Amino acid sequence: MWPYLPELIERPVPRYTSYPPATAFRGDVGVDDQQRALNAVAAGTPLSLYLHIPYCQQICWYCGCNTGAAGRTQRLTAYLAALEAEISLVAKLLGGRGKLRRIAFGGGSPNALAPIDFVRIVDRLVTIFGAGATPDISVEIDPRAFTREWAMTLSIAQVTRVSFGVQSFDPDIQAAIGRIQPVDMIDTCMASLRARGITAVNFDLMYGLPFQTIEKLDATLDEVVRMRPSRIALFGYAHVPQMFPRQRRIDVSALPNAEQRFAQAAHGYDRLVAEGYVPIGFDHFALPGDPLAMAASKGQVRRNFQGFTEDQSDVLIGLGASAISLFPGAIIQNEKNPGTYRDCISDGRLAGARGVRLALEDQRRGVLIEQLLCQLKARVDSDLVDPQLEDMLTHFVSLGLVERAGDVLSITDQGRPYARNVAAAFDRHAAGQKIPFRVGKLS
Repeated sequence: MWPYLPELIERPVPRYTSYPPATAFRGDVGVDDQQRALNAVAAGTPLSLYLHIPYCQQICWYCGCNTGAAGRTQRLTAYLAALEAEISLVAKLLGGRGKLRRIAFGGGSPNALAPIDFVRIVDRLVTIFGAGATPDISVEIDPRAFTREWAMTLSIAQVTRVSFGVQSFDPDIQAAIGRIQPVDMIDTCMASLRARGITAVNFDLMYGLPFQTIEKLDATLDEVVRMRPSRIALFGYAHVPQMFPRQRRIDVSALPNAEQRFAQAAHGYDRLVAEGYVPIGFDHFALPGDPLAMAASKGQVRRNFQGFTEDQSDVLIGLGASAISLFPGAIIQNEKNPGTYRDCISDGRLAGARGVRLALEDQRRGVLIEQLLCQLKARVDSDLVDPQLEDMLTHFVSLGLVERAGDVLSITDQGRPYARNVAAAFDRHAAGQKIPFRVGKLS
């Protein structure tokens, strides 16, 4: 059983899908950095693409994504025109360099697009960037807008992995978060995909939702285990209505408290591991034969803006509003607002608006943080450990969360839920790093 340490649980820390995290992005990093980074990509460099579709047919109340209602057809048409123009701009700067390995569509809901538009974009990407390669293609799908036509479309486009936002199968919880999707809807989606040869399916689940209990979570897991998706992500709901006004529709009084949330996360972890899923980091799970689980067995799991991944590419190019590009020397995010994004592209320029240049120390710390989160251990160079950090690490050791053997730092089994807290100790961009609590040693 994981130890419950409220002083750590209640301390917000980044998810570290990048280092430095998005909270450290600055407005003086933008188009010029983006252009230099693209020009610096060497021939043959493994390349991953991420395309953001910031629209949904229905907006869920809990959602913290950069998305809005699809609404009028011309809104999507204008966005797609800008997206295709950005693809051309980036392709021109790359000049045929780079070797396309992966394409990921996220949002929003990519299936807010018309199927024919989706196929056209995939074809364009493979034609321009592929150079004869057959990339892995993954797509996030809203089950409520999924049809047989979409199942056929995904097959025609040679999509290799689909991710469904499930969250919970409990009707009361679904009503409380504005996302009604009965169990048989997901069953139908799974059957349609498998009938067309798409067997790699991810489920996104949540704990900490309104009216959620361990019993309700367990009932959802019963259905999930029966359907046997190849990967599962079990995320904690973050209630931040000041950032996402749509969350104001959620009844705050119905939300589980911190200790109840922790118990739900621990129960979900234990249940999924008992059902044969391999734990990846702190909130991802994969069947043993899945590429992510196989990467974990080899110590090759990475972390990027899609979460834990087996993707080994060091260059990830984000396309679309708010999409983030990752280069060896910089992280750059496009304009978040779709209208502003379209204006940039229509002017014939890239849309990079904020980000961070990666100094050598940032790169070293980034590798260390990624290893701690993905492999639960890392080699720590002594020059990165100042007296304050030494005190923090000593304290984590006293709590039984980490072990140290020479310069190797390992997160223990009971320290797994606190992996991000340990990683945050090495974050030089975090304000006021210190030990914010005093608790006794765990028995």
